[in-house]
Amino acid sequence: MDTNTTLAELAATQAGAVQVFHRHHLDFCCGGQKSLKAACEARQLEPAAVLAEIQAATPPPDPLTQWSEAPLDQVLAHVLERYHAGHREVLPHLLQMSEKVEAVHADHPERPTGLTGFLVEVADELEGHMQKEEQILFPMILEGQGYLAGPPIRVMTQEHDEHGVRLARLRALAHDYQPPPDACTTWRALYAGLAELEQELMAHIHLENNVLFKRARQ
Repeated sequence: MDTNTTLAELAATQAGAVQVFHRHHLDFCCGGQKSLKAACEARQLEPAAVLAEIQAATPPPDPLTQWSEAPLDQVLAHVLERYHAGHREVLPHLLQMSEKVEAVHADHPERPTGLTGFLVEVADELEGHMQKEEQILFPMILEGQGYLAGPPIRVMTQEHDEHGVRLARLRALAHDYQPPPDACTTWRALYAGLAELEQELMAHIHLENNVLFKRARQ
């Protein structure tokens, strides 16, 4: 393991890597094929220092690392239960809070203008993506036909890249998820929830791109 190792490989094999990447806003899912060195230099970070953080980190067991050897049906069940169901549960609540914040604080100079409309787009695109996985790709993998799933995997991977772009836009609209000092409880909860959604969606994409799809093709 060195600074030429890709973000995806570090996230999949080093228990402390994911938390470090989140701390420095390094995209290990859509941008996972970049080396640690290239990704850090793009964000004006010192690659050796970030690598040292990963090596020194002692987080709780990383749930992403256990799926490299688990049976594919268990990996799929985890994706459906943890991520698909989780996104569907949390997004309506985030939309409700976003609508309230934009309406109640319409005159606030730091209001997240346009956040609700864009969050609707994110939810719609994500729902369509998950349905395609559930109806087309995942049944192929369960039936042992993952080696034939190249075209749908390419489509899903491309859509994952688009999700990554939307996450960056969400963060920008929500002012890097930093509420103003006078923010109400709902405003603070909204930004905390959006930050958690970002982490969950990045973990979701990483697990599919760099573990599930790779193994299914084999």
